[in-house]
Amino acid sequence: MIEVRSLTERGQFEEVVRLQKTIWGFDDIDLLPVRLFVVASHIGGQVLAAYHSDRMIGFCVAIPGVKPGGQVYLHSNMLGVVSEYHDRGVGRALKLFQRTEALARSIQLIEWTFDPLQIKNAYFNIERLGAVIRRYAENQYGTTTSPLHGGLPTDRCIAEWWLASERVESVLSGRPVDRRVEARIEVPADIETTRKTDPGKAREIQQRVREQFQRFFGEGLAVTGFERTPEAGCYLLGPWQ
Repeated sequence: MIEVRSLTERGQFEEVVRLQKTIWGFDDIDLLPVRLFVVASHIGGQVLAAYHSDRMIGFCVAIPGVKPGGQVYLHSNMLGVVSEYHDRGVGRALKLFQRTEALARSIQLIEWTFDPLQIKNAYFNIERLGAVIRRYAENQYGTTTSPLHGGLPTDRCIAEWWLASERVESVLSGRPVDRRVEARIEVPADIETTRKTDPGKAREIQQRVREQFQRFFGEGLAVTGFERTPEAGCYLLGPWQ
């Protein structure tokens, strides 16, 4: 049984810091510190952890933000799950807990960033949660010490999760979602291996993907779907609202 809990104590936050090292292999300079989790828990953010028995196996942290015009939202800054619990629904349990807690406070939007080259995460965000993507950020966090990033610029897509929307309700309940596809962006399925064995080629793929996202977003399209084949992951773009 996996249980998700809200965290409030310093000792719990210290465990989250240790978990960051386990999951991403960050050097200390790239770790989110205990004080950030303390602040987030006091200003309307979320600090959540998933447990198997008494072992913390995943976490996420979100901080409150305000859009132009005054709309309050949550920015989900980091979510991670230890490797031996991948593909066991832990990430989804954390996100669904986030959604329930946010809606209880009348918060309608949670945003987060993710690496567009990580096609497994893309599929999860778009097809399993119902997020849409309309923005792309170049090298958002600078080059990090995590070996998972392969020394590439930290380009990121910004996922928008409109919590009470018909789209999200349909996706979470397993109902089909209508979409009109006008463009596609493909990422090779073996990109993670390429990061390690041929960084130059990985950078070329990243540059091509970046240019395509920027062009299609500039034309007013949004990512509303994602397909996977043995050869590639494919972002599906079309009109949205």
